[in-house]
Order: sequence, then C-alpha cells, then structure tokens
Amino acid sequence: MRAGHIGIVACSAEGAALCYRTICMEAAALMGEHDHPEITLHGLPLARYMEAIHRDDWDAVGELMLVSARKLAEAGATVAICPDNTIHQAFDYVAPRSPLPWLHIADVVAQQGRAAGFARLGILGTKYLMEGPVYPPALSQLGLQWSIPGPEQRERINTIIFKQLVNGIFTDESRAYFNQVMETLKRDGCDAAVLGCTEIPLIVIPDQAPLPTLDSTRLLACAALRHALETETGTGTNFHHGRT
Repeated sequence: MRAGHIGIVACSAEGAALCYRTICMEAAALMGEHDHPEITLHGLPLARYMEAIHRDDWDAVGELMLVSARKLAEAGATVAICPDNTIHQAFDYVAPRSPLPWLHIADVVAQQGRAAGFARLGILGTKYLMEGPVYPPALSQLGLQWSIPGPEQRERINTIIFKQLVNGIFTDESRAYFNQVMETLKRDGCDAAVLGCTEIPLIVIPDQAPLPTLDSTRLLACAALRHALETETGTGTNFHHGRT
C-alpha cells in the first residue's frame, strides 16, 4: 500500500523520536507487517529554539520551524507535523508561509477530547505552553473548558521537563509529582489531563494517573498516519495554512 509522505518538524529529541516510533508502530495494523508511510524528520538544535523562546521572540521560533518545513518539502513530504506543543505558539506565523499544510497538535487533542466526552481539560506542559495561547482557541472552539496548575506547580513542572525529561531522565519522584498535580486538577473539576509536552507521556503511566490522559504526541502521530492513508484513498483531511 502506498501512502502520503509525513514530515516531522523536530524540536526535542525525545518527543520527535516518540512521534516517529508511534507512526511506525501504529501503521503495521493498517498497512501490514513492517509497513508504514514514508517519513522524513528534520530538526534544528533545541538550543536554537530555547534562545528564541527566552527572548520571547516567537517569530524567530517560527523561522526555525520554517527551515525544517522547507527541507521536508524538498524531501517530498506532503504534510507537516510538529510533536512539540510549546512551539505551536508560533503556528500562526508559520502556517501561511509554509510550503506544506500542517496538522495542529492542539486541534487534534481537542477533537479527541470532545469525542471522548470530556468537558474540562487540565493542561500540562512547559510554563510557556500552560500560560500561552496554544490550547485555549482549539478547546473553546469545540466548547471545552480548561484549567492549568498553579504558579508553583507550573514552575516545578517546567523544571522537570527541561532538566530531566528532554534529557531522557525519568524518575519515580517526578512521576509522582505529575500525579499529584493531576489530583489537584481533578479537584478543580477537570475530567481529563492533556499531556501537552511531548515528553510527559514518557513518564506518566495512564493506568496510575488520577485522570484520563490525552497523549498529545501519540494523538498527533495517529492523525498524521490517518492523513497519509487518506492521501492515497483521496478521502481528504482538513489542514491549516493558518488558524481558523
């Protein structure tokens, strides 16, 4: 079976690797053993992204994403995805300038949240993601409410992400802390938690979590896989060349 060509715009290594692996593993059930769509991954160093983020220069973040998008287009990709939630803050800059259409990670998560019947989602991720504009438009468009952890919790989560998770360090202490934060979100009325940093799914164990979880990385990977197969069958998918 032929399928479309997925381009992955990488930011952190762990998140990009999880996204790539998920596409490959999920494809086997749909395409046959050892089969998957063509995938090209390009990533600039996380350090370049962090320099721009620390300056609060999201246009510069977008320019980095466009470097990858252009290379993916040259390689033959037909759609772009980015498994990093935080840098979607630059999405409105990127989409109209991109040579490729994109799937937006927050839209994918919001659609799954509504399909599952959730009403209020707790958002976990970097402090930039939790405090930023990536998820609110996507959730509100589908009638979903959301909450974020308190200031001290946001700071500690952010530290865990950048000092541990992006470096492949996953401790029981940090796993317990994520569960503690989810307990707080549950008391605040949340009925599910968005794992809105691509590394959080590598430490949170859904069966042990106080809330049902929406794994943004794997959901995006599966959405890209569906699109790649629809490209071959001609059934079509809605894309962004800018937010609606």
